[in-house]
Amino acid sequence: MSSSFAAQKPIYGIYEKVKLVEFDNVVVRAKFDTGALTTSLGATNIHIFDKDGVDWVRFTPQIEGVTLPEMESPLVRHSNIKRRSGDTSDDVLHTVRPVIMLDICFDGKIYSVEANLTDRSRFNYPLLVGKTALQEFNILIDPKLKYQSKPDCK
Repeated sequence: MSSSFAAQKPIYGIYEKVKLVEFDNVVVRAKFDTGALTTSLGATNIHIFDKDGVDWVRFTPQIEGVTLPEMESPLVRHSNIKRRSGDTSDDVLHTVRPVIMLDICFDGKIYSVEANLTDRSRFNYPLLVGKTALQEFNILIDPKLKYQSKPDCK
């Protein structure tokens, strides 16, 4: 990558604040993870159900310090997520997670990204933004930085 190309892209930190549009514009701390392919949103009580012949997902968003109501969203697909060694005692190498479309307000723009739903209670950040979404953001990540943006969208 040439330095002129890199200079054209804004630089953000590994941790940033974003707004979740569908969730009453609640601001959450997100980890921008270039090592993860997909975006993951913390959720509990995850259930797939049929709504007029279409698969939907019902879930409770898992955001520390904020109580949000149970939400429903169309199921986009299922994602196979590779498990890390030590995550489980069984021999399962992948977990299957439901994927929804999630509108994220970041740095003045709203991005619609795929997000898988999973219990993130043991993690510090309720939202992990993976490289597929980061490519849409068209930014560079500097792991020494954090909270460089304002989660405001017009």
